[in-house]
Amino acid sequence: MLVGIDASRASSPQRTGTENYSLHLIGHLLALNDHRYRLYFNAAPPPGLFLQSDNWEARVIPFPRLWTHLRLSWEMVRCDPDLLFVPAHVIPLIHPRSVVTVHDLGYIYYPQAHRPFDRLYLDLSTRFNASVASQIIADSEATKNDLVQKYGVPEERIRVVYPGCNLEPVIDETGWERVKERYHLPDNYILHLGTLHPRKNILRLLEAFQSLVRDYPDLHLVLAGKKGWLYEEILYKAEGLGGRVHFPGYIASQDLPLLLRRARLFILPSLYEGFGFPILEAMAAGTPVVCSNASALPEVAGDAALLFDPHDVEAMRETTRRVLDDEALRAELVERGLERAKIFSWERCARETLSVLEKAGGSYE
Repeated sequence: MLVGIDASRASSPQRTGTENYSLHLIGHLLALNDHRYRLYFNAAPPPGLFLQSDNWEARVIPFPRLWTHLRLSWEMVRCDPDLLFVPAHVIPLIHPRSVVTVHDLGYIYYPQAHRPFDRLYLDLSTRFNASVASQIIADSEATKNDLVQKYGVPEERIRVVYPGCNLEPVIDETGWERVKERYHLPDNYILHLGTLHPRKNILRLLEAFQSLVRDYPDLHLVLAGKKGWLYEEILYKAEGLGGRVHFPGYIASQDLPLLLRRARLFILPSLYEGFGFPILEAMAAGTPVVCSNASALPEVAGDAALLFDPHDVEAMRETTRRVLDDEALRAELVERGLERAKIFSWERCARETLSVLEKAGGSYE
């Protein structure tokens, strides 16, 4: 079977969750070597993005606007594959049998966290994906349930395939001083990782941290990630905390493991997540995790994190305090987290994804 894959998001220079999902899943699918693959890019990918082999080819098809619906659609007309897989975007208007991954429907639950145009586009593109895809892959049971309840997608067309974890346990910390200097970081900090926008619930996190600083005079909060929509209010509130809040921006992939490992704890207070890559990455790095009990996060965290209600600032503060004060609890969470992260492998994700592709392509047995 010739499987076409929209690989445009995998070559992004600053990858976040869905871009990393594309990169790692595609790479592991190619390594299985079960079928032939054609990868579609909207710009030339960096050298060595995927290991070269005889079972795949790249098609670089630049186009200035509406690349998916115009240029990729035309490619489907001109030379269509047996099946198209879209791991992190929308299926083109003209397409063969297709499989798509839907990562989350957070724009439905928290519309105020998105620009009006972005919210409309996410709704229309997800509805389109849900209506035309032969099979849909969901990152979590939470996302699957959302697709069934909000868009009426039949359950038999949805397969939950958990993504893998991108990081290995951190053993060597000798590069910490370099990372610390590069991002102007403190030594003693709580870490949050993710794009700064309203759905991440950063304002409540800052409120909880404000009450912690009195009892922990050398504790800092690092909010790592790109600036998203409405981040100005976050910056304004952080200014009142006397330089105890740090915004290092996007963290390069080679620096992320040490940033995670050196944190006293990792916190993700999100109001909604379709999966929650950062908590797995923190667990794999050997850092205790506290996170909200919203959407897919309990499903991903299992018993390896302490959970709190993201709307309850006091619960967020006290959960954080428990981990800061109790070394035995910290050690237990680290041990559980390391084991939990091992469950989420990219090889397993690729094999389960392949079975969905074969089912949609007609060669599934």
